[in-house]
Formats: sequence, structure tokens, C-alpha cells
Amino acid sequence: MNTPFDDADYPAYSMGRAAAMIGVTPAFLRSLGTAGLIEPERSGGGHRRYSRHQLQLAERVRQLLNDGMPLAAACRIVKLEDRLEAAHRHIVDLGGTLTPDDDADIPTQTRPDIATTNYYPSPSTERFPSKP
Repeated sequence: MNTPFDDADYPAYSMGRAAAMIGVTPAFLRSLGTAGLIEPERSGGGHRRYSRHQLQLAERVRQLLNDGMPLAAACRIVKLEDRLEAAHRHIVDLGGTLTPDDDADIPTQTRPDIATTNYYPSPSTERFPSKP
């Protein structure tokens, strides 16, 4: 038997309860709405209601902020990670497979490994050939 609480997108939590659950202030949750990350549902009386999924997003932003990331960047990162995860689920739902290279948790190498030494010929030997 499924209940609305089994749905991660069901807006079950009031602002005060949601803030207490993840250890933030209600103002923090409002700032995430202003930043465009979370758009809470509204109750009949106009009160904000948050889902578990929205609280997970808020928690991830809070962790990035604690690491020194600006709010706008943290929201952008969380949005992109969430979209990537949804795309991966869609690929699998369509019968595709993901390789280890597709795993977003594994960092992608963006620069050459500095531990690898590359030796190049000295330009001085090319400019001044030895005398016969």
C-alpha cells in the first residue's frame, strides 16, 4: 500500500519542520527559492510545503556552502548534478548501460598528470649543430 509519504516529491513538510530537519533557518530555505533551486508547493493557506527531494537538494547546497562555495555556484552545481542523475536514470530506463566513465562520483581528469615527466629535446642542440 503506497501513501503520499512514500513519494519523494510529495510536499509533506512545513517550512519550520523542513528547516529543523536539515539544520538550517527558514530564511535559508527562502533563499533557495529566490535562487531558483527549490520552488515549494503552497498549502491552502499559502504556507510553503517542502518534499523530501527538495530537502535533499537543500542539504547538498548547505554542504557546499560549508565548504566555502558561493550560493549561486552551489545551487548551479546541485542543479547540474540532479539533472545528470536524472539523465542517467533515463538512459537505464531506456535499456542503455552506463560505464564507469559515466559515473558522476568519479572525478574527471581535467589536466595532465603532473607526476608524469615528459622529456623534450633541448632546443640548443638543434640551433647549434656540432662541427664536422
